Amino acid sequence: MNCRIIEMRNREVISLKDGLRLGCVCDVEIDTCSGRLASIVIYGRPKLLGLLGREPDLVIPWSDIEVFGDETILVSCEAPRPKHRRSAERGLFG
Repeated sequence: MNCRIIEMRNREVISLKDGLRLGCVCDVEIDTCSGRLASIVIYGRPKLLGLLGREPDLVIPWSDIEVFGDETILVSCEAPRPKHRRSAERGLFG
């Protein structure tokens, strides 16, 4: 199956380990020495409407991709767990 990079963009990425939606493919990394696709990149979620930047990007190596479908990509990695603040740092409603 041949696919252009533009066709891969915005495909939904699902983790096989926990069934969570990781996001959509935003970018790819290419190994310039071998000319092969090295990994797919999912941009991190924006913090406070993007005013405080983004969470770290999720880079998934090509070796972790299990199924490459027409609309989704199934990978064998887990979603990064959100960091919880200690209860003393939480606000009134947090």
